Amino acid sequence: MEISEIISHLETIAPPAYQENYDNVGLLTGTYNRECSGVLTTLDCTEEIVHEAVSKNCNLIVAHHPIIFGGLKKITGRNYVEKAVIAAIKNDIAIYAIHTNLDNVLHGVNARIADKLGLVNRNILSPKQSTQKKLYTYVPAPDLEKVRSAIFAAGAGAIGDYSEAAFSHQGEGSFKPNEGANPYIGEIGKRHYENEIKLETIFPAHLQHQIVAALIHAHPYEEVAYGIIELANANDRIGSGLIGELPEPMDETAFLEKIKQSFSLSVIKHTRLLNKPVKKVAICGGAGSFLISKALAAETDFYITSDIKYHEFFDANNRLVLADIGHFESEQFTIDLLHDILLKKFPTFAVLKTALNTNPVAYYL
Repeated sequence: MEISEIISHLETIAPPAYQENYDNVGLLTGTYNRECSGVLTTLDCTEEIVHEAVSKNCNLIVAHHPIIFGGLKKITGRNYVEKAVIAAIKNDIAIYAIHTNLDNVLHGVNARIADKLGLVNRNILSPKQSTQKKLYTYVPAPDLEKVRSAIFAAGAGAIGDYSEAAFSHQGEGSFKPNEGANPYIGEIGKRHYENEIKLETIFPAHLQHQIVAALIHAHPYEEVAYGIIELANANDRIGSGLIGELPEPMDETAFLEKIKQSFSLSVIKHTRLLNKPVKKVAICGGAGSFLISKALAAETDFYITSDIKYHEFFDANNRLVLADIGHFESEQFTIDLLHDILLKKFPTFAVLKTALNTNPVAYYL
């Protein structure tokens, strides 16, 4: 199996188009068209992780955090980033990062956190906009099903838990083939009228190229008339954070203890308790203070995330409990998530989890 096959599967789970604009997901070192000897999943890619991959005969590392965020003007081993990159290149190790695109899908990083807490009735906390587009085209009636099936197969027509969603309306089309044309129907120099169907469907914006290609390939006309409309609709399957509910309300202290046990924490930094039951919970793996206002608007009882600054704790405003459990601690199960995603698709392939703890933060108790 080539590295490209593994990457292609990961990108169907979390398309790179869903990354935030500051991020740097994708293949960071190595080449696509190389046979893969094994995969090592990790949260961070450090020099030690690269050496672990070498020792376990894995020439592909799939990491959540990109080891390269900005441009590298020099690679001299001055810091942990340069050391990791040098080690990867020396040992011919490919590093693939799957970061905020995995954060931003409903079944991604936050879903694994929700699993640990037993949350039900899950939804995206802050849905993304402009991730969907609409295609419309005109098809002669006898060819409608062929064209419709082709664009569905390319990824069009998905809305939430539904697929193959489209709308069609009958009408009359007209055209005149000019000299040099090779018309499917009609005659050169004569206006032709045809019973046509207007076909409309929604699709993920990042699939536009392949959906248009499928349309043109399946459509019988020499020149295919179609239009693309950008939609401002929020996508309730794509976006930041997650909101869910506990099956039964819990006491605040009992819920803090549940968090502590579920994430193997030695300490939880939180705002004052409000002496009310906990039912609705918002979560965001990694740095999530930017979603505090969203958690408040959703009237959640608890918001669990990390990297909250001192003054940001005031934003809770005695309306919810903010709990900072640590960056590594909140995303630690992403290693298992990546391992499970790959093993489910490639059950007979060598997919391993790192045995190293890359958390740079320690606590003195």
